Amino acid sequence: MTIRVLVADDQPLIRAGLVALLTAAPGIEVAGEAVDGAQAVALAGSTAPDLVLMDIKMPGLDGISATRQVLAADPAPRVLVLTTFDLPEYVYTALSEGASGFLLKDTPPERIIAAIHTVAAGDMLITPSITRRLVETYAHHHRATAVDNDRLAALTNRELEVLRLVGNGLTNPQIARRLVLSEETVKTHVKRTMGKLRLSSRAQAVVIAYEAGLITPDPTANRPPRPPR
Repeated sequence: MTIRVLVADDQPLIRAGLVALLTAAPGIEVAGEAVDGAQAVALAGSTAPDLVLMDIKMPGLDGISATRQVLAADPAPRVLVLTTFDLPEYVYTALSEGASGFLLKDTPPERIIAAIHTVAAGDMLITPSITRRLVETYAHHHRATAVDNDRLAALTNRELEVLRLVGNGLTNPQIARRLVLSEETVKTHVKRTMGKLRLSSRAQAVVIAYEAGLITPDPTANRPPRPPR
């Protein structure tokens, strides 16, 4: 299956580099190029990409507002945001709006390709480890107004546990191993949890988990399992 990607970035050199990288990558097709947020919204509607690689800081309509509008479509593409370390609040807001993750602009080319495949497959991408600390910081800042307790009350104990593990960045297979469940059962719990909380992406679930005070970063969450002795 070919992943159709719309590239949105106002810097011609970065945009051209991304387009060249994606054009050369097997299984990826460039659906279009946007020079700002308004054009990204328009092209997302006319070209129906699978994924939008979205810069945040663009003239006119910025990437956050563009992400909000792109994800309001039905069906909506996934959005993978481009950012830099000095814009942590933008990262948090992008995830809150439903972006499936974000990349730093100095990410190596092979990791950009891997990230596109990851997000297109329905997973979230929050890397490297410092990015989760940024999310945590801004989630605490926004905690007072972010979560409706009635919505959390609708979750079962198992769903709350699944939300906590999603918030720690675990994948469905990792959650299955942690809770000794099948992957299909975990998928069902994740789907029900996101439905009850009216979330459109796992990245939003991460933000909600922090805002609700369900978790603090788990330093062992993404470590590989210990080899058998």
